[in-house]
Amino acid sequence: MAQAQVDLKKRLNDAFDHPFLRKAVGSATNTLRDRKRKVSDDLGHWEEWRKLGAQIRHHVIDNLDVYLHQFSQNIQAQGAQVHWAVTGQEALDIFQNIVSKHQAKLVVKSKSMVSEELHVNQLLEDLCVKVVETDLGEYIIQLAGETPSHIIVPAIHKTRQEVAALFEKDSQEKQVADTAALTQYARRKLRRLFMEADVAVSGCNFAVADAGAVCLFTNEGNGRLVTTVPPVHVVFMGMERVVPSFQELEVMARLLPRSATGQKLTSYLSVIRGPRGVGEEDGAQEMHVIIVDNGRSRLLADPIYKEVLRCIRCGSCLNTCPVYRQIGGHAYGWVYSGPIGAVLTPLLHENLSDWGETVGLSTLCGACTETCPVRIPLHEMLLQLRAQRVEAGVTPSLEKSAFKLWASTWSRPSLYRLAIKGAYYGQKAYLKDGHLEGGPPPLSYWTNSRYFPPIAEKSFRQRWQEGKLEVDRNEASLTKGDQ
Repeated sequence: MAQAQVDLKKRLNDAFDHPFLRKAVGSATNTLRDRKRKVSDDLGHWEEWRKLGAQIRHHVIDNLDVYLHQFSQNIQAQGAQVHWAVTGQEALDIFQNIVSKHQAKLVVKSKSMVSEELHVNQLLEDLCVKVVETDLGEYIIQLAGETPSHIIVPAIHKTRQEVAALFEKDSQEKQVADTAALTQYARRKLRRLFMEADVAVSGCNFAVADAGAVCLFTNEGNGRLVTTVPPVHVVFMGMERVVPSFQELEVMARLLPRSATGQKLTSYLSVIRGPRGVGEEDGAQEMHVIIVDNGRSRLLADPIYKEVLRCIRCGSCLNTCPVYRQIGGHAYGWVYSGPIGAVLTPLLHENLSDWGETVGLSTLCGACTETCPVRIPLHEMLLQLRAQRVEAGVTPSLEKSAFKLWASTWSRPSLYRLAIKGAYYGQKAYLKDGHLEGGPPPLSYWTNSRYFPPIAEKSFRQRWQEGKLEVDRNEASLTKGDQ
């Protein structure tokens, strides 16, 4: 179900009412952020690497047609079939034809955010085709009937006890809430499915244009099993996920693991250049690459928002965002969450009315921009989208009236002083231990989760005037003494 239909405040309240989610997300993102800082420092000249990564992605986006054509030609020359999908529905139709052609009964998947974006699992279920996620985190949330909470760590909000309960229900056997034991259960279950699958699906971290290669960065062996064991391999590739050569891929191989999980290297870097060749024992017999537009080409024409296509899906902006760390990913309402999701979601849907509310889930502190390995100005885009929402007239009438009143009051010195004085006396009912707690909305939205300092009895202007008078008196006293 499109979660935009669920009220944003309800999603936020659900997150705030889930204490373990907040604790787990905060702990995990802090760990990932600290690990990233350490390995980035070990690499040395991190800002120079970021600058180089931004230049590469900027160059690719400006020449995307050239590199996509080159990649398409080269991977087709090695036996793969390339399909171009302008819309999400076209991508699903292409995939459905492949599945139907092979009369598939079982589809196994490696991690793919584009397939989440297109709701590929829902399509397969509608076709009565069994689909199984083989990434451990994705497998867990599939059993839970949920969507990813994080781009890199999809089950970040689940406890071992919750995972054990899910596996117990799936296996009808007692499961121990031990990480190693749970992993072994998933391994045994999935190994059999790799051998039985008719079609396999993977994403594409990067496509190398001059080599005609699809590259996957993974930390589990499922990625290699998915792409080599089943007879048919289908790649869902966002059209922006291309680099010119392995030289540029090397830069991304340094930036992506460090920014995503705080690793110097990802556990597996798989390079796939087509289906199984003559004399080769491993690899799919048939390989399809579905290159997905789904709104991306529209962004290419926008001088401001085309920069968001530089994203390498590392999740670093989620790990550093003070808002995401409080509410997790599901509160954002779609597959992409955090700062990148707040920007990308309304742009891909081309709908600021239904999907643009998430741009408000930001303090505009700029931490997302500072941590982005390819220097996407996310906080500037968030600010621009907020302005567009106001211009489009989708701001709630109560909010518009409140800001009109605020502007009218604060533009008149006498009313401003009166308002501050009234607020000083009005806050006393909510003062506790030197800060405000509770209060009526919208004040309570802040005070229920953050410290709100009290309004001072005397304004800065009053204190300035009193200080100035004191200085004048002291100077007059000294002058009189000299006489």
